[in-house]
Amino acid sequence: MSLVAIGYQPPEQIKAAASAVDIDTSVSSSLAPQTLSVDDLVATRVATNIAESADLPVASNVANLSQSIAAESVLAQNDANIVAKPQVVQASADTRQIQTYTAKAGDTVTDIAKQYHLSPQTIRWANDMESDAVEPGRKLKILPTDGILYTIQSGDSIQSLASRYKANVEQIRTYNDLELGGFKPGKKIIIPSGNLPADERPGYEAPVAPVAANAGIAYGTYGGGNGTGNNYAASVGNRYGFGQCTWYAYERRAELGRPVGSFWGNASTWAYYASAAGFRVDGSPAVGAIMQNGGGYGHVSIIESVNPGVSVTISEMNAYRFGGGFNRIGHGEISWSEAVSGMYQYIH
Repeated sequence: MSLVAIGYQPPEQIKAAASAVDIDTSVSSSLAPQTLSVDDLVATRVATNIAESADLPVASNVANLSQSIAAESVLAQNDANIVAKPQVVQASADTRQIQTYTAKAGDTVTDIAKQYHLSPQTIRWANDMESDAVEPGRKLKILPTDGILYTIQSGDSIQSLASRYKANVEQIRTYNDLELGGFKPGKKIIIPSGNLPADERPGYEAPVAPVAANAGIAYGTYGGGNGTGNNYAASVGNRYGFGQCTWYAYERRAELGRPVGSFWGNASTWAYYASAAGFRVDGSPAVGAIMQNGGGYGHVSIIESVNPGVSVTISEMNAYRFGGGFNRIGHGEISWSEAVSGMYQYIH
């Protein structure tokens, strides 16, 4: 006949063992969470069954030991068996506040959007911008999330805005706490993930009959554009002919905080003088760069935005392809294939 003897001490100090053959009342090692094994768990369960069947005085102690080891085998952690309590982070109202950013020289909408983890179009729409080139010192509204900044108008409803801007009714309501503050005309709200229709985007003008291009200038493929009057006044240092493409390029670059030389001659020689002055000149279009082509007097434009692989948006003066002309500024797109075809140089 075999006898079973069980020795018991608090769980953190002993290692329980049971044997149907050998009698062993001594314990030589401590029970540590790092060394829990299947054998420990099985052994204590067997000991519990035997102790309870034999109605031994230590039966309840052994049962407790078995339960503790079972729990520790599940919850054992690398750091002294400590189970970290999950932290609940409460969203702060500050995360929904509109911020203000003051642009620096060389900033672009794309750079600012990356800084705030937003899409470039969110920045453009919130600040009524047609261009990705940003004037230094300009204060920009930065939304807390991608979407549309909208001022509620009389007759609007949450449902009508959601339908119009392809957004979610509940997101509009909860994001702006409209269930608390109400939906009132004149109130500014954010429409999360909203999409502005084309006729509400900055710079939109209703389609007009195409303007014939100057027969003396060869243009490549380009998208529809529009022209605007010239609101610039000649700045100190502008030595170029008033109303010409070079005059406008000088003023636009000064506005962007990226001035160019006053004596670079006709547009056809701008790349040469720019390179001599230390400007980078290459065949890669970039926001804010001057797009220059030679031949005759040449022509210069300003890169306003870049959609790699698709198109480049430019502004220019004294050219007729985008509704511009003498002392009139044209805006429009040229295809990406034309922009990188080698017919233009870019002054950065």
